[in-house]
Amino acid sequence: MPIAFRFKLIPLIATVLVVALGIALGNWQERRADEKIATRARLDHGAAAAPLALTGAPLAAAAVEYRRVSATGHFVQDWPLYLDNRPYQGRAGVYLLMPFKIDGSDMHVLVQRGWLPRDPLARDKLPAFNTPTGTVTVDGVARLHSGHVMELGAGPAVAPGAIVQNADPLQVAKASGLTMQPFVLQQGTPARPYGDDLRMGREWPASGMNPEKHQGYAFQWYALAAMAVIFFVVNGFRRGKSGKH
Repeated sequence: MPIAFRFKLIPLIATVLVVALGIALGNWQERRADEKIATRARLDHGAAAAPLALTGAPLAAAAVEYRRVSATGHFVQDWPLYLDNRPYQGRAGVYLLMPFKIDGSDMHVLVQRGWLPRDPLARDKLPAFNTPTGTVTVDGVARLHSGHVMELGAGPAVAPGAIVQNADPLQVAKASGLTMQPFVLQQGTPARPYGDDLRMGREWPASGMNPEKHQGYAFQWYALAAMAVIFFVVNGFRRGKSGKH
């Protein structure tokens, strides 16, 4: 007995929509994976390259992003800035940012120095930390920013000692009047030769460098599209078979 396929418009439309959605979202996840793979390659390349010594010459952020960099100079002591909602190992805390004046110039670079815990009962209270007062060398990785978190409404202004959600070098330059490189130096080792007490928390997040996660999501969306087609075909033949009885 021949097997017939019974066509119905509404199931076809539903199948086309699910397939289109699955393919579109699968392609989007594939693009996200490609971006993460490219970023990982840039990180690896930057780690393998010789450290770039910062001078007073302005640099394009895109040209040095993910490069290892170093700067010799001194911290601007009266301009600490705290980035809120930066947990570390399950504890609430902040990132400490400070401008760093590069020796022999008026150029500064914004240094992401480390992580500080917050008192959950007194959120405006921050622990003490030491800052080297002499000429030191700091090493780290150049990043476009210190990472962004969701911010609802207008937060506090960027100012010395402010606890803010987000801040970038251009905002700090505008608020402080300091000439600033357009990137952040994400400090990786204690300042030399004096050191500091901010070693904890310098395992900086790698901005979700996990292309495998996106590839897995893409597979799931493509599988959903394939299952929708299979479901439509199988049920069409079942309807056709039932219609002959």
